[in-house]
Amino acid sequence: MDSNPQATKSHSDAERKKSIRRRFIMSITSRWQLYLFLLLPLAYLILFAYVPMAGLQIAFKKYSSALGMGIWGSPWVGFSQFTKFFSSYMFKRVLTNTVSVSLYALLAGFPIPILFALSLNSIQRRRYKKTVQMVAYMPYFISTVVLVGMLMQMINPRIGIFGVAYTAMTGKDAPNLIGLPDAFRHLYVWSGIWQSVGWSSIIYLAALSGIDTELHEAAQIDGASRFQRVLHIDFPGIVPTAIILLILNSGQIMNVGFEKAFLMQNTLNLRSSEVISTYVYKVGLASGIQDFSYATAIGLFNSLINFSIIIFVNQIAKRTVGEGLW
Repeated sequence: MDSNPQATKSHSDAERKKSIRRRFIMSITSRWQLYLFLLLPLAYLILFAYVPMAGLQIAFKKYSSALGMGIWGSPWVGFSQFTKFFSSYMFKRVLTNTVSVSLYALLAGFPIPILFALSLNSIQRRRYKKTVQMVAYMPYFISTVVLVGMLMQMINPRIGIFGVAYTAMTGKDAPNLIGLPDAFRHLYVWSGIWQSVGWSSIIYLAALSGIDTELHEAAQIDGASRFQRVLHIDFPGIVPTAIILLILNSGQIMNVGFEKAFLMQNTLNLRSSEVISTYVYKVGLASGIQDFSYATAIGLFNSLINFSIIIFVNQIAKRTVGEGLW
């Protein structure tokens, strides 16, 4: 009988750790090709996602490239850059514009791909279904610059489709929609929905393809209509996927696409089109002052809000439907 149980336990723990380490090394050596493929995306993630985090410290410093002190040598100013932003007259404007556009896009754009996927999955004619899919996917591959150019041409009050149709029906000159502040949100959101609805529906179609066909067969035998099968079989089958995507999309509420918003901006609609991303670009790069510390503080505030929202929505989803990211 062992007179030292503690030594026996320590020896057993050491053997267990060695066994785990041995299995880990064997799994790597037996699948070294897969780990080799992971090196490039891992290096990309570290280089472009984690290394730049060191530069976030300039949000708490008075950094200026002209002084030549660098990031580490710049004087520490604490939260003065954040205080400057919160007390600025632009704070309320850019925050309101960003949140209103993002919520509008989320509320209007999130259910449409789900409805489109359910409708497309119900089509029995294979050739017609493939044609609809191709037509719906194509706008996603149009660049943002080209999309905005197409939008400008279509809503042109003189030569655009909207202008010609408006004049023909009313006999009056068409309004300049791109110059109306109240029209910016609608143009931004619905052009984005048109561009992305087909592509966003792919993941829902993949989830629908994984639903057991025997459920539909049993429902048909029981006399269920096609709409009843969609409502009680297809829709519950994609709810977990929809919840995960809703959480991810909620974490992007403060991130209105810079490129599209910037291209659609003009002096007439600036009151509604100035969002956080475009404001950060202007104060950090486009202005003559180039206040990098101020721009970084605004960007960090934006990221912290997104992080808080995704945690909050994830907790709500877990408590209500039992699904979440973690």
